[in-house]
Amino acid sequence: MNSLFKKSILACAVTMTSSAFVMAGDIEEVAVTGKSTSYANNAVSEEMVNTQSAMTSVMAVIDNLPGVIVSEGDNFGADDWSTQIVIRGFSVDLDQQQIGTTIDGIANGNSNYGGGAKANRYIDTENMATAMVSQGTADIASRSNEALGGTINFTTIDPSQEQKVVVSVTSADYGGHKNYVRLETGEIFENTYAWISASSRESSDWMQNYAQNRGDHMAAKLVRETSGDKLTAYISYDDIHEDNYQRIYGLEQFAMNPEWDMLTDTWTGIPHVDQVNRRAWSTLRENLFAYIDYDFNIGDVELSANLYYHDNSGRGDWIPPYLVDVIDDGAGAHSELMPGVTHLGTPETANRIYFVNADGTSATPIAGCETAIRFPWFYNPGAQYDPACYDAGVTPVMSYRTTNYWKERLGFNGDFTWSTELSNGADNTLRGGLWIEDYNRKETRSWQKVVDALSGYEFNHVPYWIQYDREYPVKTTMLYLEDSLEMGNVTARLGVKKFAVELQRKDNFANTNLTVQSDSDALVNAGVVVRLSDDLEMFAGYADNFAAIKDTVLERDASALDNIKPETAKNIDVGLRYTGERLNVNATYYKINFSDRLTFIAPGSEASGQINYTIGTDGSYVNTGGVDSKGFELSATAMLNEQWAVYASYTSNDSVYASNTFVGDVDIKGNTVVGSAGDMAVLSLDWSNEKYSAGLSSKWIDKRAFNFANSAMAPAYTVTDAYAVVHVGDMGPVKEINARFSVNNLFSQHYLGTIVNNAGWLGAPRTVAMNITASF
Repeated sequence: MNSLFKKSILACAVTMTSSAFVMAGDIEEVAVTGKSTSYANNAVSEEMVNTQSAMTSVMAVIDNLPGVIVSEGDNFGADDWSTQIVIRGFSVDLDQQQIGTTIDGIANGNSNYGGGAKANRYIDTENMATAMVSQGTADIASRSNEALGGTINFTTIDPSQEQKVVVSVTSADYGGHKNYVRLETGEIFENTYAWISASSRESSDWMQNYAQNRGDHMAAKLVRETSGDKLTAYISYDDIHEDNYQRIYGLEQFAMNPEWDMLTDTWTGIPHVDQVNRRAWSTLRENLFAYIDYDFNIGDVELSANLYYHDNSGRGDWIPPYLVDVIDDGAGAHSELMPGVTHLGTPETANRIYFVNADGTSATPIAGCETAIRFPWFYNPGAQYDPACYDAGVTPVMSYRTTNYWKERLGFNGDFTWSTELSNGADNTLRGGLWIEDYNRKETRSWQKVVDALSGYEFNHVPYWIQYDREYPVKTTMLYLEDSLEMGNVTARLGVKKFAVELQRKDNFANTNLTVQSDSDALVNAGVVVRLSDDLEMFAGYADNFAAIKDTVLERDASALDNIKPETAKNIDVGLRYTGERLNVNATYYKINFSDRLTFIAPGSEASGQINYTIGTDGSYVNTGGVDSKGFELSATAMLNEQWAVYASYTSNDSVYASNTFVGDVDIKGNTVVGSAGDMAVLSLDWSNEKYSAGLSSKWIDKRAFNFANSAMAPAYTVTDAYAVVHVGDMGPVKEINARFSVNNLFSQHYLGTIVNNAGWLGAPRTVAMNITASF
């Protein structure tokens, strides 16, 4: 089906939706998907949540909103390594952090893999109230150091005034299972309510059923509300172990087998083959997050203040097929084989140890031996990797390499809003605030010896080599001030925002420090809303968005820090928003100029793309020009009658690399941004009554650029999700039971999900889940 035909289908769908509104009979209400602001914004609906299972991460629920692509390694979101969010050509993935994320309005502390945390680390799926995507200009008060392409705010549920216990059990394909319980306390003190929850989940990979993924989450929230004052406190703890999916390199590999990423599920005792054993490609993380917020009034001024704390720790695992010969032992046995001896920093020798003799010295391959090994990199790795090229009695050795992360954040947010009526009858609102955050991230890389490379990946927990040890303190201060004036049917606002960010790098081995200042200019944020009728309004907004230099840039010794600039983006939104009793329509045209885009330039890989495990802090970040994006987003929701609802969205996006955009020596000006889709559309049909509800939703994504050169394009695809829910009311001690059956990728479509330059992750096949939720 060609692109034009699919566009026509969506146009017809929106037209049919509008016609159905005219013909509809008695209708109660339609959920509003965008609030009245001067910028584009969309909130998820209950139906979007229902298409996902309780096993799914909270990020998946925003995937059907216009302009948004969420890709995860499986339908449980059980792999941070493969996760990507794309909005209007901006991306959050392994190397890019261009979209802001907040939790109840509080900064998440970056979304990167190495030391960051995405929304699913803070909020359990059952504890999410809603998620709001503010594309492009976003709100001036948004707290984020990476909100170039807008902000996603995930909010938690408030406590119920009714005392009850909520129990949820989910069973799914690929060993998926989750148990969840939440205690709603009811009123524990005067006007004070709380809940506390706990969950445990586990699953495996969809390719071989070999991964051992598990996660535990605990959270609690308290709200005390009196006349004019509100106190809110929240705390969550998340502990996960994820075995990763691996990217595939090239569309030929995708065509050859779209159901296998070439990680293995069998231990062979040959290190060169076992380096891609899935259980040794792992992500381990613990996150503790807490805040206390107080909203109150002093006269006509509304005030809000909160204090938050975040602690993050974990590691990322790989399993190199050799030991690094870090200590020069001369002709003697290698000290790397002996537990308890740890070398710090630069190795004394650049040699590698592949096989050892009985006396602990390196074994030498038989002269002239030709290895038959080709897996996993499909080239001749050399005789040194092949046990058949050694004399009898040698033993293979290999490493378990961990990159270890620690991070602490302490922050404060303060806001005020002062509303007054002017002498001419206009309403004026002045608001402002600040955000202060101090954090310190530590990172080390450790190499541990695998105990017995013939039998498995278990390793000595005392490393034989710690490659580097660094700290990255960062201080952030953000100030904003905005004035809004409402005169009749027109509301106009003008604001300014300023960031001051100081980054440091402390090398605990070399004892060398580095400080970089990453301050913004004065950032303008302005907009206007014109109410054309009770149901229809026009809006326009402009914002200078800013992303401070990340501490990951300071990791790379080769980055020319004197020449690196923070990334900036100029965003324009113009649109119409119709909100009726039975029909909602949002239409937005946007134009974005993204400047000083930071790109990671990797050092040379080993032969034929084999992983360079000793890469350390090599490579560099450089500003590579910018990106120009333009397009429009259209979404419509309508109730056909009291039971039937239709939702449709269509996005046309043109994101290209702008002038002076170089990758190496090649100018890619005018090429489409990697991973961005030119067109995408969603069509959903939902039905409900007092006892039952069901829905079907399809999302189509057009071809996407697979590399900077645009010489390959990832194929277009359509994924369909479905759900059915049975609601059972009061049954004595059981106040309510809901049974939900959900299917993701109903037709098991083969597709590529996350895409980065010359690589991508395979999309997950059909995944079925069953959930029972009961309230007592």
